[in-house]
Amino acid sequence: MIGILVAEHLPLVRRGLVATLENENDMKVVAGVSAGEAVLPAVLRHTPETAVIDLELPDVCGFTVALRLHERAPGCRVLLLSRTPSPVQVRRAFAVHALGFMSLEVGPEQLADGVRQVAAGRRAVDSELAVAALRSAENPLTRRELDVLRLVAQGARSGEIADQLFLSVGTVRNHLSRIMCKTQARNRLDAVRIAGDSGWL
Repeated sequence: MIGILVAEHLPLVRRGLVATLENENDMKVVAGVSAGEAVLPAVLRHTPETAVIDLELPDVCGFTVALRLHERAPGCRVLLLSRTPSPVQVRRAFAVHALGFMSLEVGPEQLADGVRQVAAGRRAVDSELAVAALRSAENPLTRRELDVLRLVAQGARSGEIADQLFLSVGTVRNHLSRIMCKTQARNRLDAVRIAGDSGWL
């Protein structure tokens, strides 16, 4: 019997997911929560084999929840559900060690099969999304350029970035110039947006 936790903030959707999974002879929903902060405590309490998590929980992003589970409860394997699935989301899901990634619009049979795959330690993702994710652009930014861009995203100016990273202001400006060239961004904030949308930050 596969023990499952369901994390979904919309009551009707959560009940639908629970009913769908409970209808399978080899599955039992051991916990249902409505917030990301409630996932880890519930997993530690009920020890499910699999967690089915809505990517767009209102308090904590599903990616963050998946990473927390990987770090604190690695025996619970994660399948993320998205209302607007994209190749970038697939890449980010794998980066936070989720094994499954599906659209919330999949059919009951596909969801149940995905849970079985994830519970067995195998990846479960729509084939078209998986291929698109593999074809999507690799991150062209170096580790130092990402450090600079993360500080830009926090509102830091060139001088502040230089102080925090122990660089000269000129070096920071050179990094920013290369970042904007590589991302084809119009300005710093546009570079932050592009890198964020691509799952590089």
